[in-house]
Amino acid sequence: MTIDRATRAHEDNQTLFRAVHEVAVRHGGQPFHQVVAALTRTLPREPHLGADEVRRIAEEISLGRDPSGL
Repeated sequence: MTIDRATRAHEDNQTLFRAVHEVAVRHGGQPFHQVVAALTRTLPREPHLGADEVRRIAEEISLGRDPSGL
């Protein structure tokens, strides 16, 4: 059903945003390579983020920002 897929997609996105927020809180302001490592360990498999997206998120977190919006 469409509603089930939409609900699943919403839940997947919420999981992703919570994972990014968790890394931002714990690793904000740390060196880029440490943030990338933390993201790689923490991000869920779905929805999958490409390397460019992970790099962009890590750059924001290493500057002390929380790109999750939470």
